[in-house]
Amino acid sequence: MTSPNYLKLYQSGELATRVEKAYNILQDCTLCPHHCHVDRSNDEIGYCQTGNEIKIASYGPHFGEEPPLIGSYGSGTIFFSNCNLKCIYCQNYDISQHQSGNTVTVQELAEIMISLQNKECHNINFVTPSHMVHALLAATLKSCEMGLNIPLVYNSGGYDDKKILQLLDGVIDIYMPDVKYADENTALKYSKIPNYPDIVKEALKEMHQQVGNLKTKDNTAVQGLIIRHLILPDNLAGTEEIMNFIANKLSTDTYINIMDQYYPAYKAVDYKTLNRKINESEFKEAIKLAKNKGLTRIL
Repeated sequence: MTSPNYLKLYQSGELATRVEKAYNILQDCTLCPHHCHVDRSNDEIGYCQTGNEIKIASYGPHFGEEPPLIGSYGSGTIFFSNCNLKCIYCQNYDISQHQSGNTVTVQELAEIMISLQNKECHNINFVTPSHMVHALLAATLKSCEMGLNIPLVYNSGGYDDKKILQLLDGVIDIYMPDVKYADENTALKYSKIPNYPDIVKEALKEMHQQVGNLKTKDNTAVQGLIIRHLILPDNLAGTEEIMNFIANKLSTDTYINIMDQYYPAYKAVDYKTLNRKINESEFKEAIKLAKNKGLTRIL
């Protein structure tokens, strides 16, 4: 298999430069689109409720991800604690909102990455990394010194800053963002993320420009974009508009996981519209909409 591109950046010294840039940004934090401008390096707290520590909730081989990621030995997932979204229906709210997890150093995070590689995981899968780009880069630099050579996955909620994604160009092999909403007011109401549709569209275009459509080797992902879209009750997610954007602005060969596993977790029971699972007809309609737009790589 061809070596991941981040090894070239490591060997040229560019990866170390990216780490330095990310930590400089941390001092007046604009790592995500909230642009809190707090000094997280001095432990000031912004929207993500995270200062200068690196906190992870769990790690290990994961077999519940998309098939191209899990292969035979699983995706090497690392769940960062906290999040730059506040979804009222979050199924992992103990991690994303209640700060569950353990603090680690950059060295320890790098060692975790190597341990997952040693377990023959097919990739390192950073979950909710948008507020932890500095740590991701620093640990990648350290783990390169220790022999890391498998693809890196950036598994986010899609609320990512284009300029920060450009710091990851050549570092991340596989982008796997959620695309949650087509409507700004809906995003604000249910996830407290302003201007989400415009931001996620710019992020998707940047991600696709960097890595292109999903490429596999022996049915296992090595590079490219995977998009997740969770169907919400009463079409709150705006599925048709999202599928139209993907087909017309990215590629009809985009790999998409249209997910039907919504249930009213966390605070969703307090919202009448969200206080139910989706039904079979809603899911079938979402698949139909995607196919009608010419999208064919649908999980």
